[in-house]
Amino acid sequence: MLNIVSTKSEGQAPMSAKNGAIKLVAGNSNPVLAKGIADVLGLPLTKASVRRFADGEVFVEIQENVRGMDVFIVQSTSAPANDHLMELLIITDALRRASARRITAVVPYFGYARQDRKVGSRSPISAKLVANLITNAGADRVLTLDLHAGQIQGFFDIPTDNLYASPVMVRDIREKFDLADLMVVSPDVGGVVRARGLAKRINAPLAIIDKRRERAGESEVMNVIGDVAGFTCILIDDIVDSGGTLVNAADALLANGARDVYAYITHGVLSGGATARITGSRLKELVITDSIQATEAIKAAPNIRTLSIATLIGEAISRTAAEESVSSLFD
Repeated sequence: MLNIVSTKSEGQAPMSAKNGAIKLVAGNSNPVLAKGIADVLGLPLTKASVRRFADGEVFVEIQENVRGMDVFIVQSTSAPANDHLMELLIITDALRRASARRITAVVPYFGYARQDRKVGSRSPISAKLVANLITNAGADRVLTLDLHAGQIQGFFDIPTDNLYASPVMVRDIREKFDLADLMVVSPDVGGVVRARGLAKRINAPLAIIDKRRERAGESEVMNVIGDVAGFTCILIDDIVDSGGTLVNAADALLANGARDVYAYITHGVLSGGATARITGSRLKELVITDSIQATEAIKAAPNIRTLSIATLIGEAISRTAAEESVSSLFD
């Protein structure tokens, strides 16, 4: 269970960090999640204007005093990724110039994370570039969720906490399923560590989908490693983008005798026709978090459900402000 250690109810003094008051600033990427985090912490969102000039330039004005305060910026770098990234950088610069004591970039979904290595000659490592931009803008630390690759933490030259959505997912799985009939499935070899960690938490067996990706955004399922016959299978991954991998994996599992197939994915990117693809698939349900604000199409999809991570992030912010352990959340 996640227990918020420092909250404020009506009539109480504002929540404070170890060395000063806390401020919570939200960009435009996910105002619903930002409001949820503020409610969990018992804090109002700091008054700020984040808008565009006629030519598309981002303009930010912090409309409250933040001098000497511990400020947390809630901003996913989701689509449109470049706009939301620029908002994060400019908000950070505005706070630095306003003499905030410490600035923490809370980035529930870290865009460009899939570009974490050179995939060919003369290709960039964009995740490192984005880490440099956030650092040079003036952030003192970063708080993010389920990075695509754990080593991205090392791209930052400032303290970086990578949270995990698994406690939220495990609680939901325990409430929804008979654990004796469950099998956790990694949709590819690269996600085995993540899937194994969740399988261990619920004491379930593990299977793996062996796939071959022919081109970006497409995948071909080759083999199911493990006996899934008679089990309710839960696919676990960090990102669902086009949805092709999940749809193919669900078909392969059902063809191998699985009873039903569900998916628990942290970041619901769901670009292009992904929502329609998931809706028309044999996937019983796709469960995503609100690290990326859901579109109207996602909200209307009958087999897509969203879990809130506001309490998880709120607890991490509370512990960071109080200089307490964040990693112990996942022990």
